[in-house]
Amino acid sequence: MNSKDHHTSEIIAMAWCDKTSFDDIKSLTGLSESETIKLMRSNLKASSFRMWRKRVTGRVAKHKKLKSEVS
Repeated sequence: MNSKDHHTSEIIAMAWCDKTSFDDIKSLTGLSESETIKLMRSNLKASSFRMWRKRVTGRVAKHKKLKSEVS
């Protein structure tokens, strides 16, 4: 596994983690939410990507701006 593959797998792990927001991913990797979604789409099987999108869509923990609106 080269360093690019390792970096990609770390980003995928962060994206799957419920406690890591897209803002956190942006600050750690420089990838925006849309770039993270593109990375997930290109590196996951279609069914896994759909399951992930269903999990994160509208999830307060993934969107800090939604957290502040709920509080």
